[in-house]
Amino acid sequence: MLILLCLYNTYNEPVRTGECCLQLSKKVENLLLIIWVQALLATGGSLYYSEILDYPPCELCWFQRIFMYPLVIIYGTALIKKDVRIALSGVFLSGVGLCFSIYHYALQKVPQLQDNGGFCGDVPCTLQYANYFGFVTIPFLAGIAFIIIFVCHLILLKEGKKHEK
Repeated sequence: MLILLCLYNTYNEPVRTGECCLQLSKKVENLLLIIWVQALLATGGSLYYSEILDYPPCELCWFQRIFMYPLVIIYGTALIKKDVRIALSGVFLSGVGLCFSIYHYALQKVPQLQDNGGFCGDVPCTLQYANYFGFVTIPFLAGIAFIIIFVCHLILLKEGKKHEK
């Protein structure tokens, strides 16, 4: 077991021996924290709507959840281990989740698409449980969360390129 641990530490950076070898700048740590808090808030919000308010999610909401929920674990792990490379998959998950959110929001708000939105299961994807200010729906909120995560991760990648030079 000890030999496997030594081999793992040899071939995987950063090696954790009391402190992390990879030192992140304060800006990178703050970006990781912002992304993690945003993913946590979005996950908590979706659970609030479905578990507390008893709004059953439609199929497109489930797809958005599939792409949002892992982000809490991915960015939380990256933040704890102080390793930005762990979070690389987050940019892909947030990008695909954003596409689902845009499509779902368009189904709700564009009348020409509403006729085609009946492919969902028991709950129609055009149903608007929440409609704050006439335009803020649940897919809109998820889309904003995905945008924040995606843009912050792009800034994170840009910061990483600066430190490599």
